[in-house]
Amino acid sequence: MNKTNDLTKDAMDMLASTSRTFLIPIKGLVQGLQEAVASAYLCMRAIDEVEDHPDLAPNVKMSLLTGISGIVEQPSRNVALQSLFEPYRDTLHEVTYRLGDWIDLCPAAITDRVLHSTAQMAEQMAEWVGRNWQIKTEEDLDYYTYCVAGAVGELLTDLWKWYDGTETDREKAVAFGRGLQAVNIILNRKEDKKRGVSFFPDGWGMEEMLSYTRKNLKQADAYIADLPAGPIYRFCSIPLALAHGSLKAATAGEKLRRSDVMDIVSRLTGYSKS
Repeated sequence: MNKTNDLTKDAMDMLASTSRTFLIPIKGLVQGLQEAVASAYLCMRAIDEVEDHPDLAPNVKMSLLTGISGIVEQPSRNVALQSLFEPYRDTLHEVTYRLGDWIDLCPAAITDRVLHSTAQMAEQMAEWVGRNWQIKTEEDLDYYTYCVAGAVGELLTDLWKWYDGTETDREKAVAFGRGLQAVNIILNRKEDKKRGVSFFPDGWGMEEMLSYTRKNLKQADAYIADLPAGPIYRFCSIPLALAHGSLKAATAGEKLRRSDVMDIVSRLTGYSKS
């Protein structure tokens, strides 16, 4: 097994340990696109683990995130990243410590685009750590959900175009990311409150957040409706269907069961869009 195959296997193993939502759709992508999307996902997950780390002080999180932002687009990034991470090696999640590997996984022709998104998101995450994730208005919520998810929708849109010329609506792509993130906000509300954070704007209750989430998911539905049949459509349809299912369960005071997840995934992976 050569180095590329080893790295691809490591990436799939890491996906299996970090995301049940994205492992299956990424594995369903064709070669080339699979490595690009896996690289992008793991790069974003690497910095997300820093932002959400329970044992790192805010100033350390900000230092690491701004450091990553300033390093990843440099030619000598791997050495610099290891130097940045070394003092925290025993604390950081492996997905973060191996950020350089996930970058190396990406096809060279699209690496710069993935690196730009990673740098931008790391900088914006550092900003939100500094603000203690204080969201006062809907505009704040829009900015936060763009920073951590809407921008990912834009990146995916660029990956689709790079791979086979597929054109998609960038505004709807942002809503696709926002909708998924808004569902996560609803699902994680209790846990966020325990750590003193609320992503609900001032004066908002569940009704307002549900309205915001459904508005974005409606746009997300329109986003994938424009996609041609094939691996890109299947990739987008799985997390979106899981988001709809999770939201429906949450509004009924329940959680989406693993059996429900597998039913949704099975239905979609065997689905041929006409």
